[in-house]
Amino acid sequence: MGSRPNRVQIGEGVWFTSIIDPKFKSNRISLNLAAPLKKETAADMAALSLLLRKSCRAYPNITLLSSRLSELYGAYLDGEVRKHGPKEILNLTVQGIDNRFALEGEKMIQECAELLCQVLFAPNLEASGLFGEDDVRIERQYLVDTIDSLINDKRAYAIDRCVKSMCKGEPASVSRYGTRENALAVTPKSAADMYRHLLKTAKVEILFIGCGDPSGAKEAFKEAFAKVNRTPEEIPEGTVKLTAGEIQEVEETMEVMQGKLVMGFRVGDVSQRKKYNALRMMLSVFGGSPFSRLFVYVREKLSLCYYCASRYDRPTGLMMVDSGVEFEKKEAAQKEILNQLEAMRRGEFTDEEFSAARLNMVNAFQTTGDSLGSLEGYYFNQIFSGWDKTPEQDIADLLDITREEIIEAARQVSLDTIYFLKGETPETDRKGGNQDA
Repeated sequence: MGSRPNRVQIGEGVWFTSIIDPKFKSNRISLNLAAPLKKETAADMAALSLLLRKSCRAYPNITLLSSRLSELYGAYLDGEVRKHGPKEILNLTVQGIDNRFALEGEKMIQECAELLCQVLFAPNLEASGLFGEDDVRIERQYLVDTIDSLINDKRAYAIDRCVKSMCKGEPASVSRYGTRENALAVTPKSAADMYRHLLKTAKVEILFIGCGDPSGAKEAFKEAFAKVNRTPEEIPEGTVKLTAGEIQEVEETMEVMQGKLVMGFRVGDVSQRKKYNALRMMLSVFGGSPFSRLFVYVREKLSLCYYCASRYDRPTGLMMVDSGVEFEKKEAAQKEILNQLEAMRRGEFTDEEFSAARLNMVNAFQTTGDSLGSLEGYYFNQIFSGWDKTPEQDIADLLDITREEIIEAARQVSLDTIYFLKGETPETDRKGGNQDA
């Protein structure tokens, strides 16, 4: 699955990681600027990602930038904001063919890297040093529309609401897009201020993934960052709550035909890699696959839900079980989910379930290298989690996990919050029931 990552520092708070795999025909460069995730600044950072991806000084509109990408044999450029625990990360990505496939011997890697440098270091600012009013107005509206549209995916909405209830006052409760109110408040000045602050203070991680020689890209970024006066700021890691206290229950009413039940759990101390892998294996047996206990028992055998699955977010330490249920089956589904967790704690899962879960996870890691995007996502999480593993090492570690370690992982899990999104009844209709998020 390619070479082992080579990570070197190329500037003040700037790191360059390369992963080479000869089976690819193109290269992907991912530029990531990390800052503390805050409610007050999230919207400006999200708007900035939209502004940077559409133009730069050399190509001051989307038409000219698209033309340049076409000249680079249809290279791909995008920008977004990502959320990783207490960090918000502005990501700019360019992907293009390798040098050896250019028809006239163009240095494609270096040219793609230089375009990314132009986007970051020479944005399309006006003489005043601010972004254009029209550009900001368009991207501000796009950001507001994106925030408004989040409610349309009721499953994701319910999970988000449960997380917000569990993590009040913590970075984990902050959306990567910020609030609608803050999005509406984005101005040419606030976006420009965020740009300059981020360029000076952000922790920067650059990933090069592909088949080519990364040296040209590394030198381009090293030279560009050397011209910037930087004082990188440390990002507090935050405190992960290990165990739940009193169980809180949250219920919302909305015009939905299917109820959304989300149960949020704390997973104990999994800071050691061995315990973390045991938790991942436990989740696979419990609810992370089509043959997990939640799927087989809660959905198939008892018909208590339309779907039921578990997931874990390492940066926040939260384990979520979410399910689509008929309103009147909420209590029965909730009870059976907890019943299956108790079965895990008692070790009442078969060797066949254990083997199937392990094979499922091994296959997931084996397919990580199938695309540049999935490889980038894997190593992005490794780097920002402070770990240094390859998919092959993850597979070896998982094969070493025992039944007893899975049982112990299940015993550390404690229920924190129960969230239920239900439909309106005639009574709430007459009272003007709440339909707002």
